[in-house]
Amino acid sequence: MTTSANVTLLVPIDFETASMKALALAKELAARLGGQVVLVHAYQLPVYTYPGLEPTLLPGFHTEVTAAAQRAVDQLAQQEGGLKAVLRQGDPAIEVLAAAEELGATMIVMGTHGRTGVAHLILGSVAEKVVRKSPVPVLTVRAS
Repeated sequence: MTTSANVTLLVPIDFETASMKALALAKELAARLGGQVVLVHAYQLPVYTYPGLEPTLLPGFHTEVTAAAQRAVDQLAQQEGGLKAVLRQGDPAIEVLAAAEELGATMIVMGTHGRTGVAHLILGSVAEKVVRKSPVPVLTVRAS
């Protein structure tokens, strides 16, 4: 059994209602367990390509997006009491799982949008992928 001093709750943040509810719940759990909350924001740059053309980004685009994402997650971490914040680039589900492993997370507490039908098929579900592949428990929180 894990002792409370070793409890790390990883909270993937996309700045939407569901992830903010997950953060509030994780903070409450961490307070009761004497653990810590770590925020992780994973983003993926959209890259479009056409046959015969190399995929490229506008000069400085990657740097600007990364800087804006870092500012946003750092600001949220500070507002929430000086939490640790991690920024990762890549497929969000893969990056959340990698961060959980690297940080030794005890549990992942994450929001889910609860999309169904065509929206689910097109946008997928980061939460579903994380639940399926996570080696640690995952607590999902709906926005509504």
